[in-house]
Parts: sequence; structure tokens; C-alpha cells
Amino acid sequence: MRASFRLGRIAGVPVGVNWSVLVIFLLIAWGLSANQFPRAYPDRPWIAYAAAGLAAAVVFFLGLLAHEVSHAIVAKRNGLQVGGITLWLFGGVAELKGEAPNPGAELRIAGVGPLVSLLIGMFFGAIAVVLALAGSEGLLLGSLAWLAGINMLLAVFNVLPAAPLDGGRLLRAAVWKATGDRTKASVVAARAGWVLGALLIGLGFWQFFAGAGFGGLWLILIGWFLIGAAGMEERQARMGSALRGVRVADVMTPQPQTASGDLTVADFVDNYLFAYRHSALPLTEEGRPIGLVTLDRVRDVPADRRGATTLAEVSCRADELVLASPDESLNDLLPRLSECADGRALVVADGRLVGIVSPSDISRAVQRGSMREQMAPGR
Repeated sequence: MRASFRLGRIAGVPVGVNWSVLVIFLLIAWGLSANQFPRAYPDRPWIAYAAAGLAAAVVFFLGLLAHEVSHAIVAKRNGLQVGGITLWLFGGVAELKGEAPNPGAELRIAGVGPLVSLLIGMFFGAIAVVLALAGSEGLLLGSLAWLAGINMLLAVFNVLPAAPLDGGRLLRAAVWKATGDRTKASVVAARAGWVLGALLIGLGFWQFFAGAGFGGLWLILIGWFLIGAAGMEERQARMGSALRGVRVADVMTPQPQTASGDLTVADFVDNYLFAYRHSALPLTEEGRPIGLVTLDRVRDVPADRRGATTLAEVSCRADELVLASPDESLNDLLPRLSECADGRALVVADGRLVGIVSPSDISRAVQRGSMREQMAPGR
């Protein structure tokens, strides 16, 4: 999930927000200020309901951010890199680069998020109890009670043993510890996620036809998301198993053809296009990679501008390139391929380009790895 705009950095991790957050933020604020608070505390000015609803929604998303930041901090302490944190329609996601090194690390990384949400809920709940015992009533008490309840509910929902929820990670850690097989553990967690998604969809339809309206549709949407995400996790797990032990050097195309960034698009189309056999062209300067241009990027340049446009201007820039070493594990490279929209990695040794890894290279490696697993003794 890509961020629509960045908020800055927390604990050294880039934090962003996807535009879809606005949808759920407005729904929460509207639901509280137009329905829940007026029913519980009637005869207040509308501005008071609006302020309470907006404040509660903002604090809720700050708690959601704390949940994801805790994942990122613990992941970094366990040796994983974190590409960023993005808040979106279904909550938040911490983009971890790579897999936990062992079941214990998986347990710590997954468990800290729900724990933080639970502590936040208990914190607001304790304040609400103190205010209630002191005789306080009104929107402040209602807002605190709602924040306590929603954060505790978030913690409980997240520990359900189904991927991609945190509880799915906890389940994977347990199965991984018991069997010693990371792939089997990932498949079990993903299958559990599929079951939970199907149950939520069924419950959502039942609520919708029973008159719950939006609540039922929301459950259907969450269930649909869980099924899709669980299926993707299972595919990624099986891919990781097929590529276990495979190095970047084993799959890369060595010594790819290159071009200078100063070459115009027109020169490339007229003199090099049909002689070039691949769909991506690394740009180099004295053997060092400085960019990557694909045929799709070249095709998007209008014909009347090709003579004045250089390949460097339409390339994936140097700071966007995904660089790998020949001895790097292919499984470690895969999570980084999304950093550049072109989905390719340039392989460098001593700062010089020695190869390129494309999606077709990875596809062939997966097919061969799957065949190797099928032919292994005992299968």
C-alpha cells in the first residue's frame, strides 16, 4: 500500500498516509458526532458534538500509528529493515524488508502491536473510570470511553489467529517453532486468514439482510480484503520456499546491454530498439549504474518530443534503483523489488554493473525451484 503523502519520520522510519484514510476518518468522525454522541448526551450544541467526534477520530488514528510504530521499532531491533509505515483504509501497515530470522523474533514483532493497542485502551479506560467516579459526565467521558473500547477491540481483533492479522503472525511463529518449517507455518496462517475472511463475509451478508446496512457491508469488505491478503501471503510463502538457497547470481542475466543517459529517445528508437532484445535498459556511466529505462517509459514519450528527450529524463533514477550483490539471497531481494515501479534489480560488484534481474528471471527460478521440490526424496 503506497502513501499518498508523507508525514515525516518517527524513530527513523518514514510515515505516510494513503488517501483512503480520509474515508474511514470521516466515517468515524461523522458516526460519533452525528449519531453516537447525540444519542448518549442529548441537548448539546452541534459544535460540541463535532469537536468531540473529530478529536476522538484524530486520537484513534494516533493510537493506530503507535501500533504500527511499535512493530517497526521491534522489527529494527531484531535486525529487519523497515521501508516505512502507511496508514490506510483498513488501518496501517509497517513495510518490513525481509522475514523474521526465527520464531522468537516473529513473536516479538507481531505481538507488540496488539499489546500497545491494549495498553492504550487501558489507559483511556482508566482515565474514564476516574472521571466517572469523580462524578464527571458528558462528551469528554464519552470520548474517553469510546477510545478505550475501540483500542481494546482493535487489540482483540488483531490477535485473531489468521493472516495477515498480527494474530496470524503469532500463529505462524507457533507453528514454525513446533515444526521448524517456516513455509508450512506461513501456509497454515494464510489458510486461517482465508477461513476468517469467509466467515466475516457470511456474517456481513447475514447482518445486511437483517437490516444492519452499512455494518454488514463493512464486514463483507473486511472479509474480502482478508481473503485476498491471505491468498497473496500463501503464494509468497510458496515462492519463498521454491527460491530457498537460490542466489541472485544464479538467476541474473549477466553483462546486460547498457546505454548512456545522454542518448535521446529518438536515437534509441531509430538505431537501437530492434537490436535490443530486452524490455529494460540499464544506463551506466563508466560502468556504474545511474538509471534504468524500460520500453514502456520510452513508449510514453510523445513522438514530437523524442528528439529533445534523453533516456536519463525518462529513466528510473539512481536513487530509485534496486541494487543487489551477486551473492545475495534471492528471497532477500524480492521484498525490495517494489521500490522501483519497473520491478527490476541491477546487480553490482565493486560498484560496477554485472547483471540484471527481471520478473521473467524470477518466474523461471520459481518454476525450477518448484520442480526441484517436487522431485526431492520423500515427496
